[in-house]
Order: sequence, then C-alpha cells, then structure tokens
Amino acid sequence: MNTVQPAGEVRIVLVGTSHPGNIGSAARAIKTMALERLVLVAPERFPHADAVAMAAGADNVLESATIVGSLAEAVADCSLVLGCTARSRRIQLEELSPRAGAARLLDAALPGAPVALVFGRERTGLENDELQLCHAAVHIPANPGYSSLNLAAAVQVLAYELRVATLERAGLPTGGGDGHREAPASHAQLEGLFDQLGETLDVIDFHKGRAPESAMRKLRRIFLRCDLDEREVRLLRGVLADAQRMARLAGREPD
Repeated sequence: MNTVQPAGEVRIVLVGTSHPGNIGSAARAIKTMALERLVLVAPERFPHADAVAMAAGADNVLESATIVGSLAEAVADCSLVLGCTARSRRIQLEELSPRAGAARLLDAALPGAPVALVFGRERTGLENDELQLCHAAVHIPANPGYSSLNLAAAVQVLAYELRVATLERAGLPTGGGDGHREAPASHAQLEGLFDQLGETLDVIDFHKGRAPESAMRKLRRIFLRCDLDEREVRLLRGVLADAQRMARLAGREPD
C-alpha cells in the first residue's frame, strides 16, 4: 500500500456540520486519499453513532479529530487557509479550481507550517466572517443546473486532487497499475529504433520507389509523441526484427 503523504501537514476543517453521518463520510473520504487530520468546528452532534457507521473503518480519523469552537481557533497556526465555497460576490476572494487549490496547499505545506482546507455548513456554507479568514476560495465546477453537492462528496473531490498532486510530485503513478515505472527511452535508444525502422521499411519495400525521407519524418513525429519508455522501445525493435526475418524468409531482402 502506498503511504506517501503530502508535504508538511494538510488539515481538513468542517465548520458547523449538522449531520454526524456527513462527518463520518468525510473521514472516510480523506482516509482513502491518505489524509488523516480532521478538525471539527462546533459540530452540532459529535461524537455520534452515525458518524462511526458512515466512516466505514476510518475510525482512527474520527478518534483523533480535534473539536474547536471557532474557525479562527482551527486555523490559528496555519500558513494558508482555503475555503471551499460556491461562487459568491459577498467576499472578494481569489477563486481557484480544485486542482489549483491542491497545488497551492502543497506548495505552502511545510514542516511546522500546517495548511487548512475549510468546508462550511451543509445548507449555508461559510459565513462572511469565516470567509474573511481564508486566503482564497476553491470552487468545484459542478453542473450549474444542479450544483447541490453533498459535503462529503465535496471533501472527496478536494482530497482526490491533493492525492494526485502528491503522487505526481513524488514521481509516482496516478493511474493504477503495479506502481512500476520503466525509465524513459534515451535519445540513443530512440535513434536505434528509427535506424532499424528505416532498414525494415527498405527490406519490405514499403516506399515502392518513393523517397523515404517524408515517411520517416512523419513516423519519427508519431513515435516521439508517444514518450516511449525503454521496455516499449525493446518491444518495437523486437517486432521490427521479426518483420525483417519474415522478409528474409520470403526472399525479399536483397543479397
């Protein structure tokens, strides 16, 4: 299991949550993305059995959650505070996409300099005085015709962006697989591939008497766009070697 953590400390802050089940669901959402720091500002009902049930195993996140009376107290030691909000003209804040917000948080998260991502109440969001405590706002571009996003779902979206940004910065894969990454093909390896490709095209009489330069330029561009790794180059060269062998068996290779 990958245990990569964001640089420094990222704190998820829920303000005035009314439904304990949403707290549990949010705890589950952040744990799946390798975050653990949860701060609850004046929750209406917590601790609560519904929170435990909806956490679905993220009990350690709930047990270690900090409960405070105000957002000011929750973020007092933070170097950066981002508030997740719907678009609003009440407070003029810089507005970031979830991806840009995740990047901003990781840039600021340093040892001894925690950062906070703040989510407001289920129905009314963050109040004006709470928004004033935020350095910028994060807006999820939901369907404008139906933008009613559940609190835990919003937490999951932002936690996912933080996870992807963290893995990318660590040079780790973000799209599944076994986590093994081949080294990218070197210039010399690619040139060897192109030389063998040119030889193979000659052997199979691909050009039919036409000048080969134009076709080779186009093929080079195609392969260079693919960002080939060493294993892929070896595979392609194996295919070309077999094509040459079959051409020899068919008597097409000149003596």
